[in-house]
Amino acid sequence: MEKNSSLWKSLVGEHPVCTAWKQEAEGAIYQLASILFVVGFMGGSGFFGLLYVFSLLGLGFLCSAVWAWVDVCAADIFSWNFVLFVICFMQFVHTAYQVHSITFAREFQVLYSSLFKPLGIPLPVFRTIALSSEVVTLEKEHCYAMQGKTSIDRLSMLVSGRIRVTVDGEFLHYIFPFQFLDSPEWDSLRPTEEGIFQVTLTAETDCRYVSWRRKKLYLLFAQHRYISRLFSVLIGSDIADKLYALNDRVYTGKKHHYDIRLPNYYQMSSPDLSRSPVMEQFRNSRQHCNK
Repeated sequence: MEKNSSLWKSLVGEHPVCTAWKQEAEGAIYQLASILFVVGFMGGSGFFGLLYVFSLLGLGFLCSAVWAWVDVCAADIFSWNFVLFVICFMQFVHTAYQVHSITFAREFQVLYSSLFKPLGIPLPVFRTIALSSEVVTLEKEHCYAMQGKTSIDRLSMLVSGRIRVTVDGEFLHYIFPFQFLDSPEWDSLRPTEEGIFQVTLTAETDCRYVSWRRKKLYLLFAQHRYISRLFSVLIGSDIADKLYALNDRVYTGKKHHYDIRLPNYYQMSSPDLSRSPVMEQFRNSRQHCNK
């Protein structure tokens, strides 16, 4: 305790106090270094935020090293600032290499810029998602899934083209780019359950979609909770869009749209409506969402 108090006394109490302050300001190089430090510490997060921070801080330390060499003539100040400049430069190169090494196929680039980037998803997170998937081509009039035959073993998102959804030959709705092909089926099953499609999905044009295998995607969710929450939000929003697309085809007996937000919307007086394939699919979708 006495040693600590004596050290503090020698550093503070016995240290000579500045009796005369310099009247003139430091040179332009020192002022530029200070400005770079202030602006550099305003950088954000993410890869590009790191590039911003390390570039400006590196330039600030370089200016400080030049100032110490030219104006102050202090070897220790020059050495420390130069070492910090080298560290910032190495970090900048390392971060730039990581950004450059993250390259995707055209479909993933379109998917990221159109859907994931507006949500603020960082590139490393999207890279993890992309590495667990594959890009598949579906030719015109070919089926992605057939009613009562195709098993639910994957989750897919359309990137280009248009998919027609039918049940018993009756049209339900379309699936457009950046919508899931099978979000209701995915949400209707637990990880340990199996099932088959109750609708038929047919390509109206040549389509490209990104697909994740069921088991592989659940493993990814277990490893990355953030990705699990992200897909939960995306799938929930997609199911809501599909329900409202079905709502556009549901009418009461007087040919008015029926609001799916109302309780017991399918318990209506019209017996023909309750027996229609559209209403059966609508009822199944509602039951899946309530699980």
